[in-house]
Amino acid sequence: MKLSPQWMNRDLGLLLAGRALRSLAQNYLAILVPIYVAKIGFDALHVGYLFTASAIASALLAAAVGFLSDRFGRRNLLIAISLMSAVAGALFASATSFAMLALAAALGTVGRTGPAGAGGSVGPYFPAEQALVAEHSADAARTTVFGALAFVGVIAGALGSLLAASPQIIASLFKVPVLDGYRALFWAAAATGVAMALLTIPIGERPRETTTSRHAGVAQGNNPASADAPERKMLGLSRQSWWFVLRFGAINGTNGFAVGMLGPFVVYWFYRRFGASASEIASLFFIINLAAGIPNLMVGRISRQAGTLNTIVVARAVSSAFLLAMVLMPTYIMAGLMYALRSVVGALWVPARQSYLMGIVDRSERATAAGLTNLPLQVTSLASPPVAGILMQEIALGLPIALAAILQALTAAMYYGFFHGVRPPEEEAPTRGMAGAARHRSE
Repeated sequence: MKLSPQWMNRDLGLLLAGRALRSLAQNYLAILVPIYVAKIGFDALHVGYLFTASAIASALLAAAVGFLSDRFGRRNLLIAISLMSAVAGALFASATSFAMLALAAALGTVGRTGPAGAGGSVGPYFPAEQALVAEHSADAARTTVFGALAFVGVIAGALGSLLAASPQIIASLFKVPVLDGYRALFWAAAATGVAMALLTIPIGERPRETTTSRHAGVAQGNNPASADAPERKMLGLSRQSWWFVLRFGAINGTNGFAVGMLGPFVVYWFYRRFGASASEIASLFFIINLAAGIPNLMVGRISRQAGTLNTIVVARAVSSAFLLAMVLMPTYIMAGLMYALRSVVGALWVPARQSYLMGIVDRSERATAAGLTNLPLQVTSLASPPVAGILMQEIALGLPIALAAILQALTAAMYYGFFHGVRPPEEEAPTRGMAGAARHRSE
């Protein structure tokens, strides 16, 4: 009796296992690294430098990985990023200077875990992973697979957050300094990077091909190129894919500015607005992350019934309304409930958005498109934290969060305005999606 879902195959199983390991390590590193840096004598300014280096490296690597993996193999780039994570863990464990710590943060892109419910779908590995997942998924099951990927990442990330308490436990059990407990977790992160590389090696990958057929899910009338004529590409993308990438980039740039005003500022807002303790906020975020994993298992069915684009638009709009309502709540419990609802509803749009992009761009250009559309988000998310700090300090404590909610509601309108009428293949031709599923199973 087969217990695994119909869409599951060996390659997707390996990709899911790799995502679980990556999310586990990234989530405990995001907590441990700033505390470790402070414990060895560096101030808050150095912590800021460290995470700035990580953010810049993540943005540049994401674009590079997307561009290169469509040319040299997505699997090869995913292996390289995994080995970089292993080197980062070893550097953290053995660092003797701040320069080594900064290099480790850049190589490991520490702190780039994404919002609740995203399952760790942020970082330089993601363009290659996203394209590989789409390659090994039938069109009809693609959104479901991305939902499962996010769910695995969320659960593993929540466990990783709990592992952040391990240094104290290690120090107590083995009678060693607590800093040695931190270093043990860093060495574990290095081993995890090696394990991710080993899991990636057996994954199959089709040879790169120059695709001249029309783009999946796009009506023939929208593509002026002939179905048979070769099409000139710029930076690895056809004209039609650039049309999609530029519009996704505009949306992600707007969303990135909003994300930069949330991040740690939501925690700070809970602390200043309600006097919530660190343990209370940690408990809230643990519950939110677990709850936000549930919609990831439902997103495939919802998108089949409502349409992938409609799922993105509605989830984005409703989650923005909950975020705005949070700022108006009079108590910590009510504000926490609004934030939890925001995260649960918002979790639907993450895998739906990923699947939608993979469905509408050419198969041979998927990683490049993923990398380029991710770049604006990472760039604008670097620019907005200083703005949020000034608004909180000088005008109103909740203003950055309210502004972020408005910007994210705007992205819902942008999705609809830019892509209304553009359907992925499983929605435009159901019989073709079923045929793709049959071909995938036969392979």
